[in-house]
Amino acid sequence: MISRAPLVIKVGGALLDDAAAMTALFNSIHSIREQRPVVIVHGGGPMVESLMADLGLVSEKLDGLRVTPDNQMPYICGALAGTANKQLCAAAISTGIVPVGLSLLDGNMIQCQVLDEKYGAVGTPSPGESAFLKHVLAQTALPIISSIGSTSCGRLLNINADQAATVIAELLDADLLLLSNVEGVLDGDKVLIPELDEASIANYCDAGVILDGMKVKVDAAMQSAITLARPVIIASWVASISDILNNTTGTKIVPPTPTTSSGDDSGEAL
Repeated sequence: MISRAPLVIKVGGALLDDAAAMTALFNSIHSIREQRPVVIVHGGGPMVESLMADLGLVSEKLDGLRVTPDNQMPYICGALAGTANKQLCAAAISTGIVPVGLSLLDGNMIQCQVLDEKYGAVGTPSPGESAFLKHVLAQTALPIISSIGSTSCGRLLNINADQAATVIAELLDADLLLLSNVEGVLDGDKVLIPELDEASIANYCDAGVILDGMKVKVDAAMQSAITLARPVIIASWVASISDILNNTTGTKIVPPTPTTSSGDDSGEAL
């Protein structure tokens, strides 16, 4: 994935529990930013889980997505757009990077709709307007975007961070890395799968190898790969960004090869 297109990097919330990994990641990002713009999109699942437990609130998942009652959104918003976002911004500052902490709803970047009321205040994102985000990138700042969105009516929504990162990548026509605390997608023997296409993903899902949160991640990666017509990589934040981009680690999600029609013998353009 050698490119000068913008690079969107999604990081999981577990990164916040590993200060050394955060510092190493931002040092790696620092060097990459010399060649191309970078955007960070983050979740914060473990932090939300801990907060819910401290408050005595029930937290459950359905189909790999967190069920989010509206009365829990003030706490989730505070954890993701507040504490998690600012911890990442502080880590960026410690490595000499100038961050700008944002949410999906800032600058009308991302449009969000309610996914299904059975999930509560959980939304689906779609690209909005790119001008604001491109302006931030033009200032050589590092946007760090939390996965909090809003409907057009002002209802705060919890957005799956993998899906949020996918849509940010669509907005910028960017390359996408989905980083977490696993080295990539593993097979039934816990061995890294270097590359996946639609057929192999379907086979692993049918076999129960790819499921729950990883299925959401793989589905988001494949949708982005299809939309952007370029591979998306699922990898570990422990690896250097350069190694990931050079395909020496992680799992590459490959979009389908476009099919072309041979047409007839009339010589007319298709």
